Amino acid sequence: MKQAAALIRELKDGQHDRTLAELYRVSGEELSRQIERYVKAVESYVSLHGEEAVSVYSAPGRSEIGGNHTDHQHGAVLAAAIDLDTIAVVGKQQANTIEITSEGYRPISVDLGEIDKTGPEGTTLALVKGVAKGFQDRGFRIGPFKAYVTSNVLNGAGLSSSAAFEALIGAVFSGMYNEGEISAVDIALIGQYAENVYFGKPCGLMDQMACSVGSLVAIDFRDPSKAEMEKITFDIEESGYALCIIDTKGSHADLTDDYAAIPAEMKAVARALGKEVLREVPADEFYANIGSIRETCGDRAVLRAIHFFEENQRAIDEAAALKAGSMENFLKLYAQSAKSSFEYLQNIYSVKNLQNQAVAVALAVSEHILGGNGLSRVHGGGFAGTIQTFVKKEFAEEYKARMEAILGRGTCHMLRIRPCGGIQVI
Repeated sequence: MKQAAALIRELKDGQHDRTLAELYRVSGEELSRQIERYVKAVESYVSLHGEEAVSVYSAPGRSEIGGNHTDHQHGAVLAAAIDLDTIAVVGKQQANTIEITSEGYRPISVDLGEIDKTGPEGTTLALVKGVAKGFQDRGFRIGPFKAYVTSNVLNGAGLSSSAAFEALIGAVFSGMYNEGEISAVDIALIGQYAENVYFGKPCGLMDQMACSVGSLVAIDFRDPSKAEMEKITFDIEESGYALCIIDTKGSHADLTDDYAAIPAEMKAVARALGKEVLREVPADEFYANIGSIRETCGDRAVLRAIHFFEENQRAIDEAAALKAGSMENFLKLYAQSAKSSFEYLQNIYSVKNLQNQAVAVALAVSEHILGGNGLSRVHGGGFAGTIQTFVKKEFAEEYKARMEAILGRGTCHMLRIRPCGGIQVI
């Protein structure tokens, strides 16, 4: 830990330029903006808690590159940590509590003696309690701290702001109380536990893995407790493409039932064939029994299962294409994924509000603007939030300008893949 005033001087004097440049893959004005962001965060901590010793932690958001809604069926995914992140300036705390002030939100306080009590669901408080309980149940040490948190991960836009926060809290516990030795995989598993049990969202493990592990990573959840991971060194920018996320400005609020229905329907199909999840079902057996499954589970469940079987193999093939250095083959598979998510998975809009189809509109507009200069698909959980585009670098600025002319200024974000997950930065 460093005294806050000394850390601010070091940041302004350039002593942490190299660390931040490597973390965010930036230079020049973009690096200056990150330094200003860190300085402001430390100053905000001081205004709340006074001049004292602090550390700075960071955890990234994530972008789902391949494997749309496959993780909760123990499938394969391709994901990337991105350069949008959540940072925390952290100091010691005397009382047995965690005190967190997040920029733009009311402060929260968690009594570490009461983390067995769940709820209130859907809150930051629930996530902190869940991560603390997950650490405790695994025999890891936890303890009190104070933190000021700020984030540029788009909230409710499918970039996993909640998973980034879980990875952040896990990194703080690891750094402050476990000598930094808790593995990224353990922190991811604990984050999923917090989200499932305390927050009340039945998510898979992809988000937490990507935010905790970092980089571009292929993950196979055949055995979720022993997920197989492989970092992929393929550089998308060097291949001639930029990675772009477009925020459709649709909120994820009140969509939990829509998200929950996808794993529920897929698992219903698996149970109809005597299994718990679709990864355990041979595809041939599923197709041979579609008639009876339609009667038992309904047509939408059948279509979503078809999506899983095809998308799971696609995610594996997409990773292989990138490992082989073939952006062309990857994009062919990516186009198939886009079609499957719209037609079979059906996570483009909620049937509860058919007049609100922001994701579908954004996809249609993007296709029109791109022509042959890239491809788009729904990003993440779907129903609202974001679409993702791989756009040729020479067309990227025009694409951004034209998309924002329709969807609004600041809706189009060019992203970089971040080399690491949740860490102590300083």
